[in-house]
Amino acid sequence: MPIILESHHDVAVLRIDHGKGNTLDTDSCRELVLRLEDAERARAVVLTGTGGIFSAGVDLKRLDEGGAPYVSEFLPLLSDALLAVFGCPRPVVAALNGHAVAGGAVLAAACDHRVLGAGAIGVTELLVGVPFPLAAMEILRCAYGTAPLPSLTFSGEVFGGADALARGLADELAAPEEVLERALGVATRLGELPAEPFAHTKAQIRQPFHERIAEYRHSDDPEVERLWRSPATLAAVKSYVDKVLR
Repeated sequence: MPIILESHHDVAVLRIDHGKGNTLDTDSCRELVLRLEDAERARAVVLTGTGGIFSAGVDLKRLDEGGAPYVSEFLPLLSDALLAVFGCPRPVVAALNGHAVAGGAVLAAACDHRVLGAGAIGVTELLVGVPFPLAAMEILRCAYGTAPLPSLTFSGEVFGGADALARGLADELAAPEEVLERALGVATRLGELPAEPFAHTKAQIRQPFHERIAEYRHSDDPEVERLWRSPATLAAVKSYVDKVLR
Protein backbone atom coordinates (compact mmCIF):
# COMPACT_ATOMS: atom_id res chain seq x y z
CA MET A 1 0.00 0.00 0.00
CA PRO A 2 1.32 3.50 -0.78
CA ILE A 3 0.21 4.80 2.65
CA ILE A 4 0.98 2.71 5.72
CA LEU A 5 -1.05 3.23 8.90
CA GLU A 6 0.76 2.60 12.17
CA SER A 7 -0.43 3.13 15.74
CA HIS A 8 1.62 4.74 18.51
CA HIS A 9 -0.66 4.70 21.54
CA ASP A 10 -3.32 7.35 20.78
CA VAL A 11 -1.45 8.77 17.77
CA ALA A 12 -1.88 7.40 14.25
CA VAL A 13 1.22 7.53 12.04
CA LEU A 14 0.55 7.70 8.31
CA ARG A 15 3.71 6.82 6.41
CA ILE A 16 4.02 7.58 2.70
CA ASP A 17 5.73 4.58 1.11
CA HIS A 18 5.38 5.02 -2.62
CA GLY A 19 8.44 4.60 -4.78
CA LYS A 20 11.80 6.28 -4.41
CA GLY A 21 10.29 9.76 -4.01
CA ASN A 22 7.16 8.89 -1.99
CA THR A 23 5.28 10.56 -4.81
CA LEU A 24 1.66 11.54 -5.17
CA ASP A 25 -0.35 9.81 -7.88
CA THR A 26 -3.92 8.57 -8.21
CA ASP A 27 -3.22 5.56 -5.98
CA SER A 28 -1.44 7.36 -3.15
CA CYS A 29 -3.96 10.23 -3.14
CA ARG A 30 -6.91 7.84 -2.83
CA GLU A 31 -5.07 5.84 -0.18
CA LEU A 32 -4.25 8.91 1.90
CA VAL A 33 -7.92 9.85 2.15
CA LEU A 34 -8.86 6.29 3.13
CA ARG A 35 -6.12 5.96 5.74
CA LEU A 36 -7.16 9.25 7.36
CA GLU A 37 -10.66 7.84 7.64
CA ASP A 38 -9.26 4.64 9.17
CA ALA A 39 -7.43 6.76 11.75
CA GLU A 40 -10.52 8.65 12.89
CA ARG A 41 -10.37 7.13 16.38
CA ALA A 42 -6.84 8.42 17.01
CA ARG A 43 -6.47 11.58 19.07
CA ALA A 44 -3.84 12.94 16.68
CA VAL A 45 -2.04 12.08 13.44
CA VAL A 46 1.60 12.19 12.36
CA LEU A 47 2.29 12.27 8.63
CA THR A 48 5.76 11.18 7.52
CA GLY A 49 7.66 9.59 4.66
CA THR A 50 9.74 6.46 4.22
CA GLY A 51 13.50 6.41 3.87
CA GLY A 52 15.27 9.70 3.34
CA ILE A 53 12.45 11.74 1.81
CA PHE A 54 9.06 13.02 2.94
CA SER A 55 7.54 13.47 -0.51
CA ALA A 56 8.82 14.72 -3.86
CA GLY A 57 5.28 15.70 -4.84
CA VAL A 58 3.48 14.71 -8.02
CA ASP A 59 4.65 11.55 -9.77
CA LEU A 60 5.80 13.24 -12.97
CA LYS A 61 6.80 9.95 -14.60
CA ARG A 62 3.27 8.67 -14.33
CA LEU A 63 1.95 12.03 -15.51
CA ASP A 64 4.25 11.83 -18.54
CA GLU A 65 3.14 8.27 -19.30
CA GLY A 66 -0.58 8.94 -18.80
CA GLY A 67 -0.79 12.27 -20.61
CA ALA A 68 -3.94 14.39 -20.75
CA PRO A 69 -6.43 11.65 -19.71
CA TYR A 70 -4.39 10.93 -16.58
CA VAL A 71 -4.28 14.66 -15.73
CA SER A 72 -8.08 14.81 -15.70
CA GLU A 73 -8.28 11.83 -13.35
CA PHE A 74 -5.42 12.87 -11.11
CA LEU A 75 -5.95 16.57 -10.36
CA PRO A 76 -9.28 16.22 -8.48
CA LEU A 77 -7.79 13.37 -6.43
CA LEU A 78 -4.75 15.50 -5.57
CA SER A 79 -6.94 18.33 -4.31
CA ASP A 80 -9.12 15.88 -2.36
CA ALA A 81 -6.07 14.35 -0.67
CA LEU A 82 -4.63 17.73 0.28
CA LEU A 83 -7.99 18.87 1.62
CA ALA A 84 -8.42 15.66 3.61
CA VAL A 85 -5.25 16.52 5.54
CA PHE A 86 -6.06 20.23 5.72
CA GLY A 87 -9.60 19.62 6.93
CA CYS A 88 -8.81 16.87 9.43
CA PRO A 89 -10.43 17.93 12.74
CA ARG A 90 -7.68 16.33 14.80
CA PRO A 91 -4.12 17.61 15.20
CA VAL A 92 -1.90 16.62 12.26
CA VAL A 93 1.88 16.93 12.66
CA ALA A 94 4.32 16.55 9.76
CA ALA A 95 7.49 14.60 10.56
CA LEU A 96 9.63 15.78 7.67
CA ASN A 97 12.18 12.98 7.51
CA GLY A 98 13.63 14.40 4.29
CA HIS A 99 12.84 16.69 1.38
CA ALA A 100 9.28 18.01 1.07
CA VAL A 101 9.08 19.61 -2.36
CA ALA A 102 6.33 20.61 -4.78
CA GLY A 103 3.17 18.72 -3.78
CA GLY A 104 5.11 17.34 -0.82
CA ALA A 105 5.62 20.88 0.45
CA VAL A 106 1.90 21.56 0.10
CA LEU A 107 1.13 18.34 1.96
CA ALA A 108 3.40 19.51 4.78
CA ALA A 109 1.71 22.93 4.76
CA ALA A 110 -1.66 21.22 5.21
CA CYS A 111 -0.51 19.95 8.61
CA ASP A 112 -0.77 21.91 11.87
CA HIS A 113 2.91 21.66 12.83
CA ARG A 114 6.05 20.77 10.89
CA VAL A 115 9.17 19.16 12.37
CA LEU A 116 12.05 19.28 9.88
CA GLY A 117 15.12 17.07 9.89
CA ALA A 118 17.88 17.06 7.30
CA GLY A 119 15.68 17.77 4.28
CA ALA A 120 14.51 20.95 2.60
CA ILE A 121 11.12 22.45 1.76
CA GLY A 122 10.29 24.13 -1.52
CA VAL A 123 7.38 24.86 -3.84
CA THR A 124 8.81 23.99 -7.25
CA GLU A 125 5.81 23.48 -9.54
CA LEU A 126 6.50 26.49 -11.77
CA LEU A 127 9.98 25.17 -12.52
CA VAL A 128 8.32 22.19 -14.15
CA GLY A 129 5.75 24.38 -15.87
CA VAL A 130 2.52 23.57 -14.04
CA PRO A 131 0.30 25.92 -12.01
CA PHE A 132 -1.12 25.24 -8.58
CA PRO A 133 -4.63 23.88 -8.00
CA LEU A 134 -6.63 26.37 -5.94
CA ALA A 135 -6.74 24.04 -2.94
CA ALA A 136 -2.94 23.88 -2.89
CA MET A 137 -2.55 27.64 -3.12
CA GLU A 138 -5.02 28.30 -0.30
CA ILE A 139 -3.32 25.72 1.91
CA LEU A 140 0.00 27.50 1.33
CA ARG A 141 -1.67 30.85 2.04
CA CYS A 142 -3.10 29.56 5.31
CA ALA A 143 0.21 28.10 6.46
CA TYR A 144 2.55 30.91 5.42
CA GLY A 145 0.47 34.00 4.65
CA THR A 146 -0.04 35.82 1.37
CA ALA A 147 3.10 38.01 1.43
CA PRO A 148 5.67 35.16 1.10
CA LEU A 149 3.81 33.36 -1.71
CA PRO A 150 5.37 35.19 -4.68
CA SER A 151 8.93 34.51 -3.55
CA LEU A 152 8.11 30.91 -2.66
CA THR A 153 6.26 30.06 -5.86
CA PHE A 154 7.98 32.19 -8.48
CA SER A 155 11.52 31.27 -7.46
CA GLY A 156 10.98 27.57 -6.85
CA GLU A 157 13.78 27.70 -4.28
CA VAL A 158 14.09 25.08 -1.56
CA PHE A 159 15.09 25.91 2.00
CA GLY A 160 16.48 23.67 4.69
CA GLY A 161 17.55 23.98 8.29
CA ALA A 162 17.72 27.48 9.75
CA ASP A 163 16.54 29.07 6.47
CA ALA A 164 13.34 27.01 6.51
CA LEU A 165 12.80 27.85 10.16
CA ALA A 166 13.39 31.57 9.63
CA ARG A 167 10.89 31.65 6.75
CA GLY A 168 8.27 29.84 8.79
CA LEU A 169 8.27 26.82 6.49
CA ALA A 170 9.12 24.62 9.47
CA ASP A 171 8.01 25.14 13.06
CA GLU A 172 11.04 23.44 14.57
CA LEU A 173 14.16 21.51 13.66
CA ALA A 174 15.29 18.13 14.92
CA ALA A 175 18.14 15.75 14.29
CA PRO A 176 17.19 13.35 11.51
CA GLU A 177 17.02 10.39 13.86
CA GLU A 178 14.76 12.33 16.25
CA VAL A 179 12.23 13.80 13.80
CA LEU A 180 9.55 11.15 14.25
CA GLU A 181 9.98 11.03 18.03
CA ARG A 182 9.66 14.80 18.28
CA ALA A 183 6.61 14.83 15.99
CA LEU A 184 4.99 12.13 18.12
CA GLY A 185 5.63 14.25 21.20
CA VAL A 186 3.97 17.30 19.64
CA ALA A 187 1.05 15.21 18.39
CA THR A 188 0.59 13.63 21.81
CA ARG A 189 0.53 17.04 23.47
CA LEU A 190 -1.96 18.47 20.99
CA GLY A 191 -4.03 15.30 21.19
CA GLU A 192 -4.44 15.79 24.93
CA LEU A 193 -6.35 19.03 24.33
CA PRO A 194 -10.15 18.71 24.49
CA ALA A 195 -11.06 17.24 21.10
CA GLU A 196 -14.21 19.19 20.24
CA PRO A 197 -12.90 22.64 21.25
CA PHE A 198 -9.69 21.94 19.33
CA ALA A 199 -11.61 20.88 16.22
CA HIS A 200 -13.81 23.98 16.42
CA THR A 201 -10.85 26.32 16.89
CA LYS A 202 -9.01 24.73 13.99
CA ALA A 203 -12.11 25.10 11.81
CA GLN A 204 -12.41 28.77 12.79
CA ILE A 205 -8.79 29.44 11.80
CA ARG A 206 -9.16 27.71 8.44
CA GLN A 207 -12.70 28.80 7.59
CA PRO A 208 -11.73 31.69 5.25
CA PHE A 209 -9.52 29.38 3.20
CA HIS A 210 -12.14 26.64 3.00
CA GLU A 211 -14.68 29.26 1.92
CA ARG A 212 -12.45 30.56 -0.87
CA ILE A 213 -11.80 27.01 -2.09
CA ALA A 214 -15.52 26.20 -2.04
CA GLU A 215 -16.42 29.43 -3.86
CA TYR A 216 -13.78 29.41 -6.58
CA ARG A 217 -12.72 25.79 -7.08
CA HIS A 218 -15.47 25.10 -9.61
CA SER A 219 -14.16 27.86 -11.88
CA ASP A 220 -10.42 27.63 -11.19
CA ASP A 221 -9.96 23.85 -11.35
CA PRO A 222 -11.01 23.59 -15.02
CA GLU A 223 -8.49 26.27 -15.95
CA VAL A 224 -5.73 24.50 -14.03
CA GLU A 225 -6.69 21.26 -15.74
CA ARG A 226 -6.58 22.95 -19.15
CA LEU A 227 -3.08 24.25 -18.45
CA TRP A 228 -1.82 20.89 -17.17
CA ARG A 229 -3.31 19.10 -20.22
CA SER A 230 -1.91 21.53 -22.77
CA PRO A 231 0.66 20.17 -25.25
CA ALA A 232 3.19 22.75 -24.07
CA THR A 233 2.86 21.70 -20.44
CA LEU A 234 3.02 17.98 -21.21
CA ALA A 235 6.10 18.61 -23.35
CA ALA A 236 7.71 20.53 -20.48
CA VAL A 237 6.92 17.69 -18.08
CA LYS A 238 8.40 15.17 -20.52
CA SER A 239 11.55 17.27 -20.88
CA TYR A 240 11.92 17.52 -17.11
CA VAL A 241 11.39 13.80 -16.66
CA ASP A 242 13.90 12.95 -19.39
CA LYS A 243 16.57 15.35 -18.08
CA VAL A 244 16.14 14.99 -14.33
CA LEU A 245 14.29 11.79 -13.45
CA ARG A 246 15.58 9.31 -16.00
